[in-house]
Amino acid sequence: MQNKMITLNSGTEMPMLGYGTYLIPPGETAKSVLAAIETGYRSIDTAKAYDNESGVGQAIRNCGIDRGDLFITTKLWNSDQGYDATMRAFEKSMNRLGLTYLDLYLIHWPTPRCNNYVDTYKAMEKLHRDGRIRAIGVSNFAQAHIEKLKEQCDILPAVNQIEIHPWLTQQDMVAYLQSEGIAAEAWSPLAQGAVLGEPALVRIADKHGKSTVQVILRWNIQRNIVVIPRTTKPHRMADNAEIFDFALDDDDMRAIAAMNKNHRTGPNPDTFHWDSTCG
Repeated sequence: MQNKMITLNSGTEMPMLGYGTYLIPPGETAKSVLAAIETGYRSIDTAKAYDNESGVGQAIRNCGIDRGDLFITTKLWNSDQGYDATMRAFEKSMNRLGLTYLDLYLIHWPTPRCNNYVDTYKAMEKLHRDGRIRAIGVSNFAQAHIEKLKEQCDILPAVNQIEIHPWLTQQDMVAYLQSEGIAAEAWSPLAQGAVLGEPALVRIADKHGKSTVQVILRWNIQRNIVVIPRTTKPHRMADNAEIFDFALDDDDMRAIAAMNKNHRTGPNPDTFHWDSTCG
């Protein structure tokens, strides 16, 4: 399987095409992740909130691939924010994954109402300095949240994983991240399938002899955005990887950019919280 690597600001190399595990049931995770690894995927994205870290860990142990050849990401959930809580949550995630070190650890949401993501990030900095995490970053952070980390913390986030798809192109945010040396990573790159019938995408797909899914994934890669599509079907895992044998031209890129509606399928980072007390 072909892939492309991006060098994070920590010096760590990350595959630009990875495998996402959101909404894969715990009982099916090990089988699906193992199939993805067998297909050639080397980057696996999970989170405490997905309740499937243990399944990811089982697949890692059974896949026969050297740990150093895999790139594993997980995320800290909102209710675990705060310095001490982050330290405890990290160890629990590592136990579920069965790992001695993590490639990338992300704060899942900024939850600005609680306003404790700076302390959370400082704990992650400590874990990074101790060699437990190769790169640290954030997810769903707006520019203001990142600027606050820049002011009060020492290590610039390596990655910001945000919702990106043709209806939410995030042009300004991606430009900001890349100007800061922060890698943009797209979740929900297909807008949960809602964009696949867009006439412009169908036309571009027909032009290149590809599917609309492959066009969208290629569009991200050409914008230097990491992408982590999810599927439990091995043939679709293989299809999703067939994006390195063609290139979109400038007209294609402009046509997809013109589809932007600033439409989110997920929560707004500036307002999203969760049903719990802070800390």
